[in-house]
Amino acid sequence: MPEQENPQRIENLVADTIDEVIESLDRIIAWSKAQESRLGYFPALYRNVTIAVKERIENGDFDHPELMEQLDVHFANRYLYAFERYQASQPITDSWKLAFDTASQWRPIVLQHLLLGMNAHIQLDLGISAAETAEPGRLREIRDDFFMINSILSDQVDKVQNQLTRVWPALRLLDKIGGKVDEKLTDLTLIVTRERAWEITRELSRLPTAERSGRIKMLDQEVLQTGRKIISQNKWVQFLLLMVRLTEIQSVSRTIEILK
Repeated sequence: MPEQENPQRIENLVADTIDEVIESLDRIIAWSKAQESRLGYFPALYRNVTIAVKERIENGDFDHPELMEQLDVHFANRYLYAFERYQASQPITDSWKLAFDTASQWRPIVLQHLLLGMNAHIQLDLGISAAETAEPGRLREIRDDFFMINSILSDQVDKVQNQLTRVWPALRLLDKIGGKVDEKLTDLTLIVTRERAWEITRELSRLPTAERSGRIKMLDQEVLQTGRKIISQNKWVQFLLLMVRLTEIQSVSRTIEILK
C-alpha cells in the first residue's frame, strides 16, 4: 500500500526534476482536498504552470532548455520549501506567510488566494531563483527564456478567471457592475511582475552572496505590502467581493478540483 500522508503536515517536498515537482504538487493538492484546506488553491494553479513549462522545454521552445529546467525546479522548490516549513512552524518569507495564513480565512475569494500565492512566488521567488541559477555573465542570453516562463505564469490568471466565471456567474455579473473587480485585483500584482522580477534578478546577481540575504529581506517586505493590498480593498470593493464570496462553491475540495 502507498504511504499515507501525515494528516497534519507533508514532508520531503523538495524536488530534483520537473516530474518530481509535479508529484510534490499533487501531494499537496491531495492533502488539501482531504483536509478541505484552501492551501490547495495555489498548487492547483501552479501545477498547470509547471506542466506548461515542461511541455515548452520538451517542444524545444526555450533557447537554453537545460538551464530553464534547472530554473523551473529551483523556482518551484522555493514554494515547496516554504510550504513544508510553514507546516512545521518554521520561519519563512513574510510574503509567503501572509499567503499561507490567509488560507485559513473564510472571507477572501478564490482569486485573492491565488494572487497572494502568485505575488509571493513571482515578485520575490522568481528573481531570486534566476539569480541563483544563472551565472551573472549569462543573464543577457537567458532574458527571452526568463520572460517566456513569466508569461506562462501570468497567462494562467486569465484561464483561471474564465473558469471561475463559468462556475460562479456572480463574478461575471460583478465584472459588469464593478468595472472588472477581478482584473483590478490582478493588476495590483501582475502589471509590474515581468519587468520587476527581471530587475530583481539583475540586482541580486550583481551582489556578493553575503549581501543577498539582507536585500532579499527588504524585497520581501515590499512584496508583503503588495500582498496586503490584495486583501485590503476599499469598502465598495470589499462589498462586491463579499457578494462574490457568498456565491462561491463552499466545498474547498471541489474548488481545488476545478482549478486543477
